Amino acid sequence: MTMNNYSPENDITKEGYDHLVEELDELKAVKRKEVAERLKEAISYGDLSENAEYDAAKDEQAELEERINYLENRIREANVVNSEELTIDVVSVGLKVKVQDMSNKEKLNFTIVGTTEADPFNGKLSSESMVGKSLLGKRKGETVEIQLMDGTSKYKILSIEK
Repeated sequence: MTMNNYSPENDITKEGYDHLVEELDELKAVKRKEVAERLKEAISYGDLSENAEYDAAKDEQAELEERINYLENRIREANVVNSEELTIDVVSVGLKVKVQDMSNKEKLNFTIVGTTEADPFNGKLSSESMVGKSLLGKRKGETVEIQLMDGTSKYKILSIEK
């Protein structure tokens, strides 16, 4: 967790950070052993030049090591945002925001998260998305105009919560 080269893309909630650490631990402790066993078994079949099991295991090993490397870098560069330490004065990463679409009066709930945690279908918006970026720094009661691909939307911020 570093602030030396701060970049908003490195913002991540505590929950998201813990999930990355959990995944990394699982890959290192369990998956690596499983792949090593498959490689060992494939090698025991003999001639590696025409051994599909060996090729598949090597490919799986390369993908696994690539994912481990990605997770290690992501964890090292992460700026963990602890929502418990945030105030609810303005919208920021780690907070929940309730907005009202001014065109159809529909109420929407979002949690603003780091880019790698985004899951729009479950209300988790990236701080780098058009909507997320537009809401950041805004206060309850403000109306935000957001330029989207299919036009402009206006959202009124109804509440900000932890």
